[in-house]
Amino acid sequence: MNHWIIAPVILPALLAPIIAFVMRHDIVLARAASALGAVALAAIAVGLTILAMDGSTHVYYLGDWPAPFGIVLVLDRLSAMMVLLTSILALVVLWHMMATGRDQRGRHFHALFQFQLMGVCGAFLTGDAFNLFVFFEVLLIASYGLMIHGGGRVRMRAGLQYVVMNLAGSTLFLFALGALYAATGTLNMADLAEKVRAIPMEDAALVRVAAVLLLMVFAIKAALVPVHFWLPGTYSNAPAPVAALFAIMTKVGAYAIIRVYTLIFGPDVVATDGLITTLLVPAATLTLAVGAFGALAAKRFMPMLSFAVIGSMGTLTFAISGMTPEAMSAALYYMVHSTFAAAALFLLADLVTRRRGNDALTPQMETEKHGIFSALFFAGAIAMTGMPPLSGFFGKLLVLDAVRDTAWMTVAWVAILVGSLITIVGFARAGSILFWKARRNPNGDPDAQWVARSDRSPLNAQKLTSIFTMLFMMAMLVAAARPISVYMDAAAAQIFDVTSYIEAVLRPAGEVLK
Repeated sequence: MNHWIIAPVILPALLAPIIAFVMRHDIVLARAASALGAVALAAIAVGLTILAMDGSTHVYYLGDWPAPFGIVLVLDRLSAMMVLLTSILALVVLWHMMATGRDQRGRHFHALFQFQLMGVCGAFLTGDAFNLFVFFEVLLIASYGLMIHGGGRVRMRAGLQYVVMNLAGSTLFLFALGALYAATGTLNMADLAEKVRAIPMEDAALVRVAAVLLLMVFAIKAALVPVHFWLPGTYSNAPAPVAALFAIMTKVGAYAIIRVYTLIFGPDVVATDGLITTLLVPAATLTLAVGAFGALAAKRFMPMLSFAVIGSMGTLTFAISGMTPEAMSAALYYMVHSTFAAAALFLLADLVTRRRGNDALTPQMETEKHGIFSALFFAGAIAMTGMPPLSGFFGKLLVLDAVRDTAWMTVAWVAILVGSLITIVGFARAGSILFWKARRNPNGDPDAQWVARSDRSPLNAQKLTSIFTMLFMMAMLVAAARPISVYMDAAAAQIFDVTSYIEAVLRPAGEVLK
């Protein structure tokens, strides 16, 4: 066994309590420990990605207990890519929080940040359905603490709505796991994949119920319509850098759909044949429509970005609905792009809204470095709406091409293209209000009321580094499109190679110890 596979879970799990109990009164030590942990996580993620590139499915057996009796962590191209994406995003967001001083606005930010990384990485690596539930709960607790970081009545109210929705999802998750265990006697994903395929159609009613319940749970995490209500309020009222970190949260739901509905309830499973496409295509259409019209109608900057995230999940869900290696490759590329695009815009929103004093889409006084903010918004809007030359354009082209031969191609193409147009109009409207219609004070001094509300700290390169890094990553997705597409194609092919996954995890006990 390769013990580095468990490192993305163990490292933040050890750091979080140390920071919380030993360094809580010393921000310098807390920052140092958290930064070192994030750098180490990124280095480990790079190493795991290199390891996964050999095409093998690497399994870590906790306590050397063989599957399906013990807990397993599974590393393949997909899980390695998601851990690497998480580590890059975490490092950038942490840099921004420290550069702007936002990590000092509330208590225990760095401890909660590490717990969040533990939950996300654990969800991507686990090979056990019950432990996926456990890591979802770790995510819920840590993300709630991060969401209300800094306090405030509005933030607490939005946080309550977020918790209630996700607790309902957790309850459904337990019901689904109970149904699966009753039908198969196991919760190990590889074992489930084997046993679900052996259940005859006439005895699979309980399995179909579990499949629908799980899809609803993952749809909540992915913020798909009609269970998306938690996202606009949560992302809009959370500190903007935390919302940038939450860009990976919806991808946890998308990852769970990909993993569970290719491995356990795959296209070759008779009991759930056609289920995923039948349910996901209407959800994708509605999600894209709600996201696009929400971005167009938003009266505040942060809600506009939140609805844009919902719209991007609609596009991603169309790709997932294809349930072919080609469609899944497009989904993986677009998933990486949309995470970087959302993070870049939320990090920019943090700087802009703090200098404006609010996030209302109304003309106000020009801010410091007004031209730089305008250019960054323009680049971020191009990326999020899918215009050339950044990766959003290539991502949407891949998605459109991947669903070209499906029965619902017309629905997907119309929804994606019209949704993109509406989102472009929404971003153009917001940009013109925020930057083009900004007022100049003839005396050169902002009015006193604006000064009282806004952040007047100097804008330096450190505060802009995180945004430029996200834009650079999207540019690299274009510049290195060929090797990245090759990796995505290989990852998609491996996702659908269920037999190899089962054989790698369900080894005889004698082969576990080497």
